[in-house]
Amino acid sequence: MKVLVINTGSSSLKYQLIDSENEKMLAKGLCERIGLVNGIHTYTNADGSSFSNECVMRDHSYAFKIMLDALTSSENGVLKSISEINAVGHRIVHGGERFSKPALIDESVIKTIEECVDLAPLHNPACILGIRVCLEVLKDIPMIAVFDTAFHQTIPDYAYMYAIPYEMYEKYRVRKYGFHGTNHKYVAQRASEMIDKPLEKIKIVSCHLGSGASICAIDKGKSIDTSMGFTPLAGLAMGTRSGTIDPSIISYIMEKKNMTVEEVNDYLNKHSGLLGVSGISSDFRDLIKAKNEGNKRASLALSIFAYRVKKYICEYVGVMGGIDALIFTAGVGENNAYIREHITNNLDIFGIKMDKRKNNSAKGEADISRDRSNVRILIIPANEELEIARQCKSLLEGSK
Repeated sequence: MKVLVINTGSSSLKYQLIDSENEKMLAKGLCERIGLVNGIHTYTNADGSSFSNECVMRDHSYAFKIMLDALTSSENGVLKSISEINAVGHRIVHGGERFSKPALIDESVIKTIEECVDLAPLHNPACILGIRVCLEVLKDIPMIAVFDTAFHQTIPDYAYMYAIPYEMYEKYRVRKYGFHGTNHKYVAQRASEMIDKPLEKIKIVSCHLGSGASICAIDKGKSIDTSMGFTPLAGLAMGTRSGTIDPSIISYIMEKKNMTVEEVNDYLNKHSGLLGVSGISSDFRDLIKAKNEGNKRASLALSIFAYRVKKYICEYVGVMGGIDALIFTAGVGENNAYIREHITNNLDIFGIKMDKRKNNSAKGEADISRDRSNVRILIIPANEELEIARQCKSLLEGSK
């Protein structure tokens, strides 16, 4: 079964074609700057060969055409025709409380995604647009929605509820939803394979660390808590996001800086976090370079980040009553040895003991824990596309 995985942004289209039988990537690509005169399409085959060209993509329909032309090209394509695509999997950021598993897309599913726009105003509209365009271009191919929030629907009510008047939940569904669930689910399963223990018998803390970052407590294969909340702003200090702060700070900022609700929301989402503290950059590489050159604010930003990750790890080990595996995934988690060491320092009390030599030399998937360590520290590259393809295959085969 060949699954085309789609991730639609407001001005981008990221895609990957996966053979779900052998779980191999056949081709992938990215259309950027849709709607602008200097759009870019980058296409990569399984052998690593790639090309990039500038093109005018007036809208997402045009970007879809470019994608399909590349996949079926006689020169670089991997399909003889579009009919070889067996399913299309759409990454959907927010599915609210309705979806705890993937869903075959129909008008009722689209309507529910639309109802969640208030909860994810930056992401769900683009997801809906991608679905609508795809339904026009690939009419007879099954479309499946895979939700980032679905994995976290197993979080118990005492963990997802906020201590505010209950009517806010009853009327407006204000609660913790959590995000990055597709990747947390994928890396948990891969960790089970790496340590050769059944997923139903292990306790995992998964650290998805990138420009957006979240921690997830996974017990017996199920999410029981996660750091992001009602929106992706909650939890860790991130690249440009503040993370969790005292709520009264919001009204204080609005008063002192004469900001509107929209302006303070933008301030906390796009101008805070590591960028706001350091005043330099949201990129960890830039911050580490500046720290090594003696920049105290860069050093402070990195320490804030690592400290908060460490706090969540300790908290989740406590609520699960133990830990078998600690996972580092996503861009920073996979590639930044300094951050991994900073986070795991002084966690020996939980049996979390890193081998610094393994950590510094690690590339790709790796076990960086000390020999004979009871808790395994694993680096597992994120692979949301493969997880989406797996869920599409499972849903379609189960419906036969």
